Amino acid sequence: MTHEIAVIPGDGIGQEVTPAAVEVLESLEIDFEFHEADAGDRVKEITGEALPEETYELAASADATLFGAAGETAADVILPLREAVDSFVNIRPAKAYPGIDAVRPETDLVFLRENTEGVYAGHEDRLSEDVATLTRVVTQSASRDLGEFACEYVEDGDHDGFTIAHKANVMRETDGVFRDTIESVADEQGVDTDEVLMDAFATKVCLDPEQFDVVVCPNLAGDVLSDLAAGLVGGLGLLPSANIGPERGLFEPVHGTAPDIAGEGVANPAATIISAAMLLEYLGHDEEAAAVQNAVETTLENGPRTPDLGGEASTEDVTTAIIDNL
Repeated sequence: MTHEIAVIPGDGIGQEVTPAAVEVLESLEIDFEFHEADAGDRVKEITGEALPEETYELAASADATLFGAAGETAADVILPLREAVDSFVNIRPAKAYPGIDAVRPETDLVFLRENTEGVYAGHEDRLSEDVATLTRVVTQSASRDLGEFACEYVEDGDHDGFTIAHKANVMRETDGVFRDTIESVADEQGVDTDEVLMDAFATKVCLDPEQFDVVVCPNLAGDVLSDLAAGLVGGLGLLPSANIGPERGLFEPVHGTAPDIAGEGVANPAATIISAAMLLEYLGHDEEAAAVQNAVETTLENGPRTPDLGGEASTEDVTTAIIDNL
């Protein structure tokens, strides 16, 4: 069976780390057909569109999409791409690896982030020179979809349950719906849950990350708190993510375009390659996914390492080492 993969490098270091991940996938004995497309700042300068229609359609029709990063046009690119694959959950693991100088080396978390609404639904208005508004949207239906996925995720992964991070003490209606709906689904499925206020979580996870395992969050909270967790494990260059829909997935590193090092060939490809491992698992290639994950972890532990991790290696050096470890 041939897997059709859309490859969208985007801007900045996306142009360097995405080809690295493709190189790793090509080294496996799996039948992939890669189709590259453009998106981001560079494309907008040329065409006037950050996300050309043909790129959107490619993501909407491919079996899976591998995306790099976008710059100033990020919201105009990644949000529609997540829509193209009908993604309702963003999976963001944050794990400390052996050999990496981590603030909290015991950290091993997974964030399950609602991916369609909240303040990212795009309902902003400028009412006057003085007043701007933002409408936050939370629905029972989207919260239920996330809750059902979270229950299946913890049961398949042999987790004890999950934590709901919210701010329902202030946003009583919106986060109230979010929390209550997910708790209801978990009760129906017989899955254990606990809850924590998202600001309290930000403190507690820094002091004792081992008290958390799988964390279910609204859209903005999942974005912010997973980035905070990146600081505990060694930086954004180590965080992958998967945007999952009913029939398709979009896989991307959490980091951005890193304009300060773009073009120098020293970007850390680990997050994108781990995202590719998540792509493999999504497509049912569990053994190969585990092999890629192990090869990345072996390389992170033993080197070579890129400058963000204290080394002097290039993107190419690290990619070659990962393939050798495979």
